[in-house]
Amino acid sequence: MTTEDGSTGTGTPGVDVPDRRGRTGLDRTGLDLTGNPRVQVESVTLLSSNWYVTRTTRIRFRHRDGHWSTEDRETYDRGNGATILLHDATRRTVLLIRQFRYPAYVNGHPDGELLETPAGLLDEDDAETAIRREAREETGYAVGEVETLFEAYMSPGSITEKIHFFAAPYDAADRADAGGGLAEEGEDIELVELDIDDALSRIGTDIVDAKTIMLLQWAALRGPFAR
Repeated sequence: MTTEDGSTGTGTPGVDVPDRRGRTGLDRTGLDLTGNPRVQVESVTLLSSNWYVTRTTRIRFRHRDGHWSTEDRETYDRGNGATILLHDATRRTVLLIRQFRYPAYVNGHPDGELLETPAGLLDEDDAETAIRREAREETGYAVGEVETLFEAYMSPGSITEKIHFFAAPYDAADRADAGGGLAEEGEDIELVELDIDDALSRIGTDIVDAKTIMLLQWAALRGPFAR
C-alpha cells in the first residue's frame, strides 16, 4: 500500500518505513553523540520528513554549577549548503541574484524579493562541486578557480545547516548560458550586477540576507576590494 506521503507499507515514514526520499532511522540521529560530557541525548522524536527533517530531541544537560536539567530541543535539518561571491576586482563589481523568498515575505519583508549571493544545498556533492553547480544554474556563469573562505552555522538555535563560503572572480566571457535557476524547482532568478560600494551601501535596506552581508563584508575588509 502506498501512503499519502509516497511511502509504502505500514509504519512511520522516515522511522521504520521509507519516507518520500527513501530514508529510515531518522529518529536515531544524535543518539550516538559523545563529544560533550555535559550533554546526554535521551530520545529523538521525528516530527516531519516531508522533504527536510524536523525532530524534537530530549537531552539531559549539566549546567556550569553542576546541576542537571532535562531539555527538549527542536531541530530543522535541511542538509548543509554553500554560497559564493562572484567578483570583478578591476571593474569593482559583484554578481548577485534576486529571488522570491516566502519565509522572508511572511515575516515582514515588503515583497519577499531578496538580493543574495548564489547558493544552494550540497545534496550528495562536496561543497566546491555543489557551489559550481549552483552558480552555473543561477547565474549562467561557469566558475573557474574558487577561493575557500570559511564555514558558518547560520541559525544554530534551531537549524542544523552549516554553510560553506566561497569566492571567485568572474568575467563576461565566462557566461555560458542564461542561468535563472531550475524551472522544475520553481526558481525564477534575476541576475543583478552591482558596484561593490553600492552593494555595501544597501546592507540593512535592500540587502538583508545574512550570507550575502557576510561575503560583502569579507570582500571589503579582506578580499578583492580591501584597501
